[in-house]
Amino acid sequence: MSSLNFFVYAPDKTEEGTFQKRLAVREQHLVVARENIASKKIRFGGALLNEESLVSEEKKKLIGSTFVISAVNMEEARKFVQDDIYYTTGVWDADKVVITPFMAATGFPE
Repeated sequence: MSSLNFFVYAPDKTEEGTFQKRLAVREQHLVVARENIASKKIRFGGALLNEESLVSEEKKKLIGSTFVISAVNMEEARKFVQDDIYYTTGVWDADKVVITPFMAATGFPE
């Protein structure tokens, strides 16, 4: 069965301590992400930033993640997201995560 692309929007929770929790597990998240980028499971992705990041480097704050993944079906895409350390440790707001089929118009960076 061929793979499909899924767009994932995963905002962080807004409660106190979430940013610190994100930073505490960030390296673990990045290790797994790099493996998935190398295998092309993650096609494209990055961190969401707060609006203050536009005007002040000092106020820059990571507030979520967005990425496109390759998966056979929605269930596989959902499992991929739910297995991420940001999800399992409660950094991402599970109630606000959006996973939707995605068709790229421009292709993906290599």
